[in-house]
Amino acid sequence: MLGAYVLHEVYYWRREPADVRTAPTTTSEPVHLEGAANVVFLAGVLGAVVGSGLWHGPTIDVLGVHQYAGNLLRDGILLAMLAGSWLATPSAVREANEFSWSPVREVAILFAGIFVTILPAMAMLRVGEEGAMDFVVRAVREPQHFFWASGILSSFLDNAPTYLAFLSTALGRLFPGVPEGDAVARMIREHPVFLAAISNGSVFMGANTYIGNAPNFMVKSIAEEAGVTMPSFFGYIARYSLPVLVTTFLVTTWIFF
Repeated sequence: MLGAYVLHEVYYWRREPADVRTAPTTTSEPVHLEGAANVVFLAGVLGAVVGSGLWHGPTIDVLGVHQYAGNLLRDGILLAMLAGSWLATPSAVREANEFSWSPVREVAILFAGIFVTILPAMAMLRVGEEGAMDFVVRAVREPQHFFWASGILSSFLDNAPTYLAFLSTALGRLFPGVPEGDAVARMIREHPVFLAAISNGSVFMGANTYIGNAPNFMVKSIAEEAGVTMPSFFGYIARYSLPVLVTTFLVTTWIFF
């Protein structure tokens, strides 16, 4: 994959005008950072996410949904970091970056729909062959099946719900009726290759399409808003995913799963 990237970069570099490819003769402009306060806010975001995984806290009922206090605290910190960044960053920096809410709004709407509609599917997968999606549970049986099934779904959904969906499928397939906490512990001990297949498929195949993960779609939206011509949805798949990524995943399947 890295080799394909090198060839791609060399091809387009040679198409650049000569004045772009020639080293500048003028004095270099000193490098400096504007909006450096955001480094602090990014550290706050990272700390909040890591902390929510280390400390769950008590369970709190919010509008009929059980949530851990740690998750609610994390979300509160994230909103505080967002507000702090917005207030601390000079508006001139955002204007120079041509910042716009449109890509953020587009991604938020798309992934809100994805996360809402995946919930019923996850519930059906969790009950294994007793549920309405029993045909999926019966078809996906071996580690390589889970790698590609989770990868294909991750290509059109975010990786987190995809991981949860196929983890539920594997738990329903391997340990039907066993409480989730016990089933996960047994999978780690008894069938670690299944967990590795689901994790790798869910994470790495998200780049197969624009909507496979939020950063892909965000970059496309920002580029198009800036006037950069981007490949179409299927054009991206034909030009980049199939020849580069899918080939890599086939080799990965043969080596690991």
